[in-house]
Parts: sequence; C-alpha cells; structure tokens
Amino acid sequence: MSGARISAITPGSPAARCDLAVGDELVSVEGVAPTDIIAYQQLVDGPSPTLVVRRPGELLARKVVVDKVAGEPVGLAIDSAVFDRIRTCDNHCTFCFIYQLPKGLRRSLYVKDDDYRLSFLYGNYTTLTRFTELDLERVVDERLAPIYVSIHTTNPDLRAAMLRNPRGATSLRWLRELLAAGVSVHGQVVVCPEVNDGEELVRTLDDVVTLYPELVSLSLVPVGVSDLSSEETMRPHTPAEAAAVVELAERYQALTRDLFGSARVFASDEFYLVAGLEPPGPESFASLDEAENGIGMVASFRQSFAERTSMARLGSGFFQSVDGAPALGYRAPRALEADVPRGGAATGVTVLTGAYAGPILRDLLDAHGYEAVEVTVVENRYFGGNIKVAGLLTAPDLNQALAGVAPGRACLVPDVCLNEGRFLDGSTLEDLVRPVTPVATTGVDLRRALDAALSPLVPA
Repeated sequence: MSGARISAITPGSPAARCDLAVGDELVSVEGVAPTDIIAYQQLVDGPSPTLVVRRPGELLARKVVVDKVAGEPVGLAIDSAVFDRIRTCDNHCTFCFIYQLPKGLRRSLYVKDDDYRLSFLYGNYTTLTRFTELDLERVVDERLAPIYVSIHTTNPDLRAAMLRNPRGATSLRWLRELLAAGVSVHGQVVVCPEVNDGEELVRTLDDVVTLYPELVSLSLVPVGVSDLSSEETMRPHTPAEAAAVVELAERYQALTRDLFGSARVFASDEFYLVAGLEPPGPESFASLDEAENGIGMVASFRQSFAERTSMARLGSGFFQSVDGAPALGYRAPRALEADVPRGGAATGVTVLTGAYAGPILRDLLDAHGYEAVEVTVVENRYFGGNIKVAGLLTAPDLNQALAGVAPGRACLVPDVCLNEGRFLDGSTLEDLVRPVTPVATTGVDLRRALDAALSPLVPA
C-alpha cells in the first residue's frame, strides 16, 4: 500500500468547502497517521478535524482544517481500506482456491489476506494465525465486530496439517479470547471429504457447542475442487457425503436451538443441492450474515423474487457505516448493471447462470408466470471440477453458451460474476459475442429486469 489518497469528495460536504482535491495523499489526521479506514473514520468523527495532506507533485505537506460538527460526515472517500499493508496469509491450506487460479490473471486475485480489519470491514475470513495481543486489544477496545473466523477443525494436529502452518494448532485460542470479551464471531468450516468430515466434523461440532458456545453462527461449506487443483487429498463430495453433512448440520441446529435458544450451525445451500435435497426456507435463518457462504441464499432469493422485497447484494461488504470505506481490488464493487431497455426483447429473454442456480431459477420463473423466459445454464469449463456457482463464470464459457441463444433475445447475466466490470479471467462485457445486461444478484432486481425487457414498447 502507498498510503491513503482521496478518491472522491462529496459535493456540498465540509470537505468540499476546503482546499482538498481528488488525488491528495492523506498524511495524518489530528496528528495521527491512520493505518486503515477504521482509524481514519474515528479521527475525522470529531469537530473540525485537522488534516495534513500532500498534493501530487508537491514536496511539502500542508494543514487543512475541515469545519464541521462532531458526528457529521467529512465527505471524503479514500482509495483503500488499509493504508499501511495488508496482512497477508502465511498458511498454505490444502483447499485454498487461490492456488487453483490459472497463471496470468491480474495480480490482485492472488492476494491471500489474513487481516482481521478486512474481516470486520468486508466479512473476509481470518484463520487468526497472524493475530496478536495488540490485535485482540484493538478489536475489544474498539468493538470491531462481527469478526469472521475460519475454524475448519478443532483438532489441533489436523488444523495445523490442513493449514500447513504449525500455528494452526494453537491459533484458535484467540477465538476463545474474542468470544470471552463479548466480540460477535461467525465461524466457517470448509468441509473436505475424508479429511475433516465424518467423526472429525462431529468432534468440531461438539467442541463448538462446548468450547465456543458464544459463536453467532457456524457455516459448513463444501470444498471447491477445480480441474486446476494439484492437491491429491482434495476431491468433491459425493451426493451421499453431502447428505451426511446436511444431516449433521440439522442435528446440531436442533441441539443449539435447544441449548441456546437459536440455531447456530448451518450447511450451505450447495450441500443441499449436491445431495439432491431442497434448501431450507427463509424461516430457518435469523439473518443473512453468511449469505456469501451460501447460507440461506436460495431462500432469500426466492423470497425477494416472490415478494418483490430487497435482500443483501452479494459482494457488497458487511460493514456499511464507515464513511468512505471502499472495497479493494479483490473485493471490489460489482459492475453497475445497465438499465434493461423497456421492451428490449425482440424475441424473448434469456437468463444465463451457473449450473447450481439453473434448475432453481427455472422452477421459480415457472411458479410466477415467467414460463417464456429461457434459462441457459453455463457450463464452467474454465475451472471445471465441481465449480458450478454463478460467481465464477467467465467470458469464454459465457460466449460458448451465448452461441446457442437465438438472435434477438435480451440476455441477462448475474452481476456477481463481475468485479469492476471484469470477469475473473480479465475479460469485460465488450469481449462477449453479443450484448448482455448484468443484473444485481437479488430476486427483486431480476424480476424488475424481466418485467422491463418483456413489457411492450409504448408508441411515441
């Protein structure tokens, strides 16, 4: 990181009335050099903060006093969430998907972070292997919650082996300290067949109930194994193995509900789909805090579509109250979806999506009178393996699917497969063989897009 730079100034804000400009480097606030957007927000929250900034091309920094009242937004957007250096991950997890990325992609995609600040800001999971006493003190003192922790297993030796890091055997002590201090924590287990499932998963779930009962939730997610994986111990779940994980999750849901008054353990929707089971309905979830892990995603999408209600947009980040907290390149905002032209479908509408979502979407559309809408499942040849989620679709696979779509149809794609207008392979919408419209990945947004495309043109 090269420090904090102003990326935008809100018109009419206190900052807009000062001698500040986009591109200015933020050197200090109130005499302190903030290391991240969290510290920055706290420093500018008071009345009339003093900023020291340096303009590009100028050697000397200068002071700027922003005239505002306490609690009033200063009106600056900063170009990064971490100003010093991202704390990168020193684990070498056997199941890590970053190791399955092909060579030659943009550099940011290969960044593995294990930074508690990004866990708080964006819901990234941390293993706590680089967590320290100072980190604990800050999280507790500043109430940086919730934090998202990758548990994977509570067997110390197995955890060290899965993370390929000896500190993996002891780093869950920080989880105990966080919970004891009253910090809200969501946990995750990436379940790998014949590694941390079966009796090892039972042990983990028993330990969660007895050692970490304060956990807000624990999500069980399947390992993603692409054709690019070189790990001999990693393979996809069979339907029977997925069903066994679902059965365990539901058993511990009932147990935690009885013990603590709320369900704490959930299997991701993907496990249900692999097992050939119906994902649970919205009544099964108290929140969607782990929607990006696939926990309750199908239920919330269906409800959003049926009731025309909003839902959390995937990839939007979990921390919304920080003024000017941006996403980094690898956690960037989704592409802004283009407006679907009213009456824009000459011969109909085609929705392109991943293999998991395809059948669900087909049933949902049929149930609500959209039988004429075509659903095209895009096979993920770019990664192969068991990679079937819409968020990992790339331009080459979309182009192959688009070749089979009849001319004149309006084509929609979920925006979750785009970051800053680019697919994972670096391609853009302009690299597709025909125009497509990205639509926000919520039920209500899809329904609005369909209604707009299917509505008749109004004569001028």
